[in-house]
Amino acid sequence: MVAPVVDDGSMSSSSGPRGDGPSRRRRFTAAQKLEHVGAYERACEQGQGGAYLRREGLYSSLMSEWRRLRDCGVLAGKDPGAVIGSLSRDQAEIARLRRALEVSERRLATTQTALEIMGKAHELLESISESSTTDATRRRR
Repeated sequence: MVAPVVDDGSMSSSSGPRGDGPSRRRRFTAAQKLEHVGAYERACEQGQGGAYLRREGLYSSLMSEWRRLRDCGVLAGKDPGAVIGSLSRDQAEIARLRRALEVSERRLATTQTALEIMGKAHELLESISESSTTDATRRRR
């Protein structure tokens, strides 16, 4: 048997996600965007990026866009309330080159570390080889 639903008047007309009407779109200054991107990246290092976005009510696509603008140098030095338009060709090229430089620098650091390890391994193998050669000549005598 299904019980009938009784309206007890406890729900108000303002309940629900849009009970108060449409909300205004939030706007962020360049400084706020830089602050959010920095805080988000720090949270990601600790594995808490998603939690940060949920807490602040932001989307990962905003972080991607703001990071791109930051990397292009568009957000730096802007006055509060300054309009940030789309990137010029030069700014987009600078951003692309900066990303390529970062990738190259990481690869270089990895290569340098690998070369250091290989050099140390070579030294170790040479010392082992020399000690085994001297041990063999001692046994023959």
